[in-house]
Amino acid sequence: MISKNDEYWMKIALKHAHYAEKKGEIPIGAILVLKEKIIGQGWNSSVINNDPTAHAEIIALRQAGKIIKNYRLNNTTLYVTLQPCIMCFGAIIHSRIERLVFGASYKKDKKCPFKDIFFDLQKKYKFKVQKNIMEFQCAQILINFFKNKRK
Repeated sequence: MISKNDEYWMKIALKHAHYAEKKGEIPIGAILVLKEKIIGQGWNSSVINNDPTAHAEIIALRQAGKIIKNYRLNNTTLYVTLQPCIMCFGAIIHSRIERLVFGASYKKDKKCPFKDIFFDLQKKYKFKVQKNIMEFQCAQILINFFKNKRK
């Protein structure tokens, strides 16, 4: 179910994606919200940190855990500009977020079995997923980034 605030929060996640882009990182941003307050935020920073796990979602989840002093992030909503990868999805499951909202769908490989696993696990772990919030804007920043990289 789409929340009236989904676009508001996704715009903030997009600001983090733009920040990542300015730093030369793949432009993905994420924020974690609890009771209408941001408790975690992140942007991709794998290159800067020499850390393959430094994805926007992971950074936001780590920060939120420290802020609320709990690894269980119950009653939260994670906003991320791109559908999470399998690593991030595993972290999302373990953190027990209530709701995942993402902008662009992962379309690199249309036959990717992860798409099926993603939605099967989402049902199994009973958290809500809302996709395609501000999809065009979230996809466009990635398209432009990779277009410029290829020049």
